[in-house]
Amino acid sequence: MELLTHGRQKFPRAALAASSAGLGWRGIAAELRAHPAGDLPPFQSDQLEITLALAGERDAFVSRKGAGLRQQTRVDAGTIWISPVGVGEDDIRITRPLQRILHLYLPAQPFEALSDTLGGSRFGAQSIRYLAGVQDGLVRQIGQTLLDEMAAPTAGGRLLAESLGAALTARLVQAYSDRTDRLPAPPRQALDARRAERVLAYMQAHLAEDIGLHDLAAVACLSPFHFARMFRQRLGMPPHRYLAQLRIEAARRLLRTGLQPLADIAVACGFSGPSSFTRAFRQATGVTPGVFRRGGGPA
Repeated sequence: MELLTHGRQKFPRAALAASSAGLGWRGIAAELRAHPAGDLPPFQSDQLEITLALAGERDAFVSRKGAGLRQQTRVDAGTIWISPVGVGEDDIRITRPLQRILHLYLPAQPFEALSDTLGGSRFGAQSIRYLAGVQDGLVRQIGQTLLDEMAAPTAGGRLLAESLGAALTARLVQAYSDRTDRLPAPPRQALDARRAERVLAYMQAHLAEDIGLHDLAAVACLSPFHFARMFRQRLGMPPHRYLAQLRIEAARRLLRTGLQPLADIAVACGFSGPSSFTRAFRQATGVTPGVFRRGGGPA
């Protein structure tokens, strides 16, 4: 099942306020929905879903049944529900309309990849528990960052989303798996100077392309689950921010020295189009590309 198909099938009556569709994310998807009161149809997914209430609603409850459990949860801001892969839900009821509910979808494959990275310890997607009423600051932070990226896509948006997807997968395994053994400690290997140089050279050479977390991790010969942390330790910033800076700097050079149309500059620097380019450039520099070209921006 394509990740965003999940929401369309499970929530046919819920209004869609924002979506990661069209942003090029891989390995994670997100939707912001407004849900009416009422019953939801029975559903069984082959993906993992995390639901986060961004705002509470007085006297609102969500009742649901799955994995042999009946859960009733008050909807407060920050409340989290976890629906694992393969769990059938046949009785979901929302007692009052809910205006700001964020849904995050993860495929099963990254959980298997994480298990392989950990030396064969089996922390599959099926090991995540069916939970309601969870309070988790890290999951909330990841959700809010993805929501911000949907609202105002940045120059390194795909890389950011995939890094957060890897972090979310690891968090679920660490905190919400039914396995009793602990998540093994990450390897002590570092992103040494030679690997870092390869990664930076790859970024620079492929600015016009859609660079993802797995691309950079492969260049560094590291697991995607450890690459972002090691990159930050080495460079002092996460890879998506470094990539965004490279793209903005490349755009600044082209705007200063050439007469290329803005649409061509956007493509050459890895943006999906003029609108996303303008938005990211203004966010980074405080002015639009057109104003910068006319000498109205910072040097």
